[in-house]
Amino acid sequence: SYPHCWRCKQPVIFRATEQWFVSVSHQDLREKMLGEIGRVGWIPGWGQARIRTMVEQRPDWCISRQRVWGIPIPAFYCEKCGEVILSRETVLAVRDYFAEHGSNSWFTTDASEILPEGYACGECGGNQFRKETDIFDVWFESGSSHRSVVKHGGFTWPADLYLEGTDQHRGWFQLSLLTATAADGAAPFRTVLTHGFVVDEKGEKMSKSLGNFISVADVLKRFGGDIFRLWVSSVDYRQDINLSFDIIAHLSSGYRRIRNTIRYVLGNLNDFDPGADRVDAADMPEIDRWAGSRTQSLLGQCRAAYESYEFHRVYHLVHNFCAVDMSSFYLDILKDRLYASPAKSLERRSAQTVLCGVLDVLIKVLAPILVYSVEDAWKEARQHLGGAESPHLELLPEVDDALIDTDLEGRWARLSKVRDEVAREIEKLRNAGEVKSSLEASVVLHTTDADLLGLLTQYEAMLSEVFIVSEVELAGDEPAGAAPGVDIAELRIMVKRSAHTKCERCWNLRESVGADPEYPDICERCATVVRG
Repeated sequence: SYPHCWRCKQPVIFRATEQWFVSVSHQDLREKMLGEIGRVGWIPGWGQARIRTMVEQRPDWCISRQRVWGIPIPAFYCEKCGEVILSRETVLAVRDYFAEHGSNSWFTTDASEILPEGYACGECGGNQFRKETDIFDVWFESGSSHRSVVKHGGFTWPADLYLEGTDQHRGWFQLSLLTATAADGAAPFRTVLTHGFVVDEKGEKMSKSLGNFISVADVLKRFGGDIFRLWVSSVDYRQDINLSFDIIAHLSSGYRRIRNTIRYVLGNLNDFDPGADRVDAADMPEIDRWAGSRTQSLLGQCRAAYESYEFHRVYHLVHNFCAVDMSSFYLDILKDRLYASPAKSLERRSAQTVLCGVLDVLIKVLAPILVYSVEDAWKEARQHLGGAESPHLELLPEVDDALIDTDLEGRWARLSKVRDEVAREIEKLRNAGEVKSSLEASVVLHTTDADLLGLLTQYEAMLSEVFIVSEVELAGDEPAGAAPGVDIAELRIMVKRSAHTKCERCWNLRESVGADPEYPDICERCATVVRG
């Protein structure tokens, strides 16, 4: 229970000595600090209650330390009567002397050389003085940094943001607040952000002696900068942060998903000239308007996350967009149109217009995180997007509210769920060896739910494209052998192998394959495209 030095592990010897204090009750300083706490933004919000309690309960601040080196407390003592000399006049004299000779001069100069010429003790008239040997608490120095760094460093005071660990409500945050409120009457920060500490995967503190310490250099050597930055952005820093090579390796798959999405989009813009080929939203197929709406929704959510310093939300939003909205849905459906439609057709140019917007948003939203990857992508993307030489010289795009359609997104969210139900049944046929791909499947749907039937009827002409099958039929009666939906109980699904022939160009099984004698191996659509 006796205090020991945390470095050398030896007992600490105490001795009584005079100290210097800042009184927190002087001129209502404590109440002023509490008032300033209420005007500051705290991230996370519990930081305000934490620091408020500490300020309410804190004693006076002992600012002196008995050390042989440091920033000296600029006080003098009269050798004749022992009076403490600490006034505005003497402090300014010390300031001027330090400005010319540096603070180390305190330890090498006589008091008479620092004090104004002819200075005398106000109590006894003596003119012999000795200097204070105590130095300032280092927290007084760091707590004053807002004045040197911000106020006199050419920046706007108060600072926009202070950020440090959870232990600094007692330290830097509080003592910066104290010095600024006392000297300037206001807090030195507009917002204070608190983060947790990096611990190992078991939640234990990292240290070299325990053998669980991972250095930045170790991670960079194994994974590179972008994956490390992606991991940093993916964690909720407001809590303690678990770190291990396995955890970062797990993020590698997320990085590949994002990178491959950008790569796929770039690969399908090769022949796209935005100036000549861009399609207006009003002329687009509805699924393209849906993708444009989802992209702008993503942008809005990411901007809000950045502005509230919730960087982990940016990663999860982007990853979900790339994995679910794009790769598993939109880009999967789009392949047929991109590869099989006429190169300059409205349908293909519409898709490329959307992909161009997706690329712009992904690169600029990810620029603060995947700094190297987006720089590489920009070398190719710039010909389609225009702009500065580097994505890091670009601003984050503004959200185009005109492209956001929440009703449209809602309808397509329901269609996506139906698609999942159909895919589940196709997978059964694939496992049974009856089909090799979904394009070989023929689907029959039936439902007694009026809303769902209305939705399916509205999109009946597009369902084969959405489900990536060769044909879809809406049946009035429940087909024999139909399976009930898992997540949509009122849906009945019957999937079988299509009886039609495979088109050698688009791989769909179509009734029209062989109808054109000039092109007997491809479907009517592909024959038209090839002939064109």
